[in-house]
Amino acid sequence: MKKIHPEFAYQSRELGVQIEDTLGDPPDRKYHAKVVRSLIDEFANGSEIDDVNLLSFAIADHLKYNDVAGLLARSEDYNQADIAAVMGMVSCSSNTAEKALTVVGQKNPTLACRAIITAFLYKNPKQWTDEDHSLESLQKSEEGEDEEEDHLTAGHDIEHLFDSSGDENV
Repeated sequence: MKKIHPEFAYQSRELGVQIEDTLGDPPDRKYHAKVVRSLIDEFANGSEIDDVNLLSFAIADHLKYNDVAGLLARSEDYNQADIAAVMGMVSCSSNTAEKALTVVGQKNPTLACRAIITAFLYKNPKQWTDEDHSLESLQKSEEGEDEEEDHLTAGHDIEHLFDSSGDENV
């Protein structure tokens, strides 16, 4: 399991929620496909939409991931934007989706890189792990740091904790 940048983990989870919400219950695949086509057309026509999840949503089903290890390595740094390298790690199953990525990559390479990596992480959840920020995890890490203070026993010599010179220091 590869640790990834927390923002990529967040964006990937948000993408999953967005896809589920668009599909609906029961899933309406025709509506979902219509939304995806509309988004791809908007991006391909040079739309100024600056949203990682909308671009990821549009391209997620059109990408083939040719370099899994490379994409995982890129997921460690959210601010890295080497569009040529990231585009070399994927291919598109649709000419319109490829055009959309090319247009966005020219105008906003950071957005394109983030969207490709977010889509990859969404499609490959078993390849990565997120830092655990749960309350239990935070409590465990705090418990391990303060061992000296928590283990005083009855009769323990504690004189060193008090100021022996009292008010003489004033």
